[in-house]
Amino acid sequence: METYAEPAAVFDVGTLRRQRACAERSRRLGALALVVPLVVFVAFTFLAPIFEMLRRSVEDTELSPTWPNVVTAISGWDGQGLPSDAAFAALATDMRSSYEAGTLAVAARRLNYPIAGGRSLVMNTGRKLARLDAPPGSWREALLAADPAWGDRATWTAVARASGPLTDFFLLSALDLRKDVDGNIVGAPPGQSIYLPVLGRTLWISVVVTALCFALGFPVAYLLANAPERIASVLMILLLLPFWTSLLARIAAWVVLLQENGIINDVLLGLGLLDQPLRLIFNRTGVVVAMVHVLLPFMILPIYGVMKGIRPEYVRAARSLGAAPTTAFVRVYLPQTMPGIAAGVLLVFIMAIGYYITPALLGGANDQMISWFIAFYTTDTVNWGLAAALGVVLLLATAILYVVYQRLTGARGLALG
Repeated sequence: METYAEPAAVFDVGTLRRQRACAERSRRLGALALVVPLVVFVAFTFLAPIFEMLRRSVEDTELSPTWPNVVTAISGWDGQGLPSDAAFAALATDMRSSYEAGTLAVAARRLNYPIAGGRSLVMNTGRKLARLDAPPGSWREALLAADPAWGDRATWTAVARASGPLTDFFLLSALDLRKDVDGNIVGAPPGQSIYLPVLGRTLWISVVVTALCFALGFPVAYLLANAPERIASVLMILLLLPFWTSLLARIAAWVVLLQENGIINDVLLGLGLLDQPLRLIFNRTGVVVAMVHVLLPFMILPIYGVMKGIRPEYVRAARSLGAAPTTAFVRVYLPQTMPGIAAGVLLVFIMAIGYYITPALLGGANDQMISWFIAFYTTDTVNWGLAAALGVVLLLATAILYVVYQRLTGARGLALG
């Protein structure tokens, strides 16, 4: 009896490869579809504002739409001496037309940044030129008669530099620098340096707050990680309780506690520790205390998360090998907590460097951080260029400190390794 073997299946290698590639492509498209909403969200809420801030810090388009003729006429000026009569005529024409259109204040505001009294100069000159019934024989003489400042080369240099569309004026101002009439970058005159001291104050307050949060937060995190479960649960609820309370409510509570007739001064006076109330509010003390209170959980939670994953057998093994308790803690336990410490320090510092509400409500005039000036130029004076430039300076300072911090912690990690 003859037997027949079943024919072997014939596989098309090319078809299998195409099917595999199609399946892989479908898998990647599915993964991409899940990521796209997050990418769009990050782009619109993080990258787009940063790009807009960078753009506004160098953009200068206020003067050119208001005074188009003088911007064109002065474009060929070499900066030496005074511009030609055509530039004077163009300026007078633009000032008269912008005065009639009600846009002269835009040019006046822009020129008030580099010129002391620039707003008054532009507005007064515009009103005087608008009263002229007929064009004078020489617009140069008419402008000089309206205000002798139009015969100063520095005034015309400021007009030329404000012609746009790009400028370095705001970034230089944010660093307390400026250009003189010859184009050389010089420092602000003595007594007029504002923003670098404010940046230094911002960094110093942030460092102090971060150090205090670490000094207070590390023991609390250690207690949470090593306490019995029932006690740790209660402590965790107390730690998270501030997150459920409004920031303004917490600041208002500190106002009540720290004022001269507040609870803290009353207790200290009642115990006989003070003869007169301490000033704990509207100064640096109130700012630091309130910021530490608000930011302390952001230090504790990352350290607690790392400590919770450290196995206690390591410390017991060190103790069994003869290490003293302090040595075992410093040489075995503490190095394992470094990732949590690094995360907590970085998180608290970055949040502190941009604080606005707490210093504004609890600090004095000499306690405002750079975010207060950014808000001031955004909402009060509507100087978007300088506000954006200060934001860029703050962003760069934070990035530089972050890079330095990463290098230091990386070097320490290698040394410990």
